Amino acid sequence: MNARIASFAEFYPFYLTQHADRICRRTHFIGSTGALAGLALLIATHNPWWLLAALVMGYGGAWVGHFFFEHNRPASFAQPLYSFRADWIMYWQMLTGKLTW
Repeated sequence: MNARIASFAEFYPFYLTQHADRICRRTHFIGSTGALAGLALLIATHNPWWLLAALVMGYGGAWVGHFFFEHNRPASFAQPLYSFRADWIMYWQMLTGKLTW
């Protein structure tokens, strides 16, 4: 990753290049959906194990996509805050049909 990325506006196009493989995007989408479900269950049950489940589902889906399908290193290792934001924007774009999944 280019260390000279100075803004999110510069980062997001790079982030999308790291998710060119459709199956990688799908594993992200499934993992993020699982994370949202885990957070909903945390709120509903007040059981803190759901927070752990949400983290495992969210990052697990992303890492499976990167290591087995995209064959690259997750951008979150170098830019965790930008990556977190970009993941949810990508999720929304897939959910609304602006990005294929």
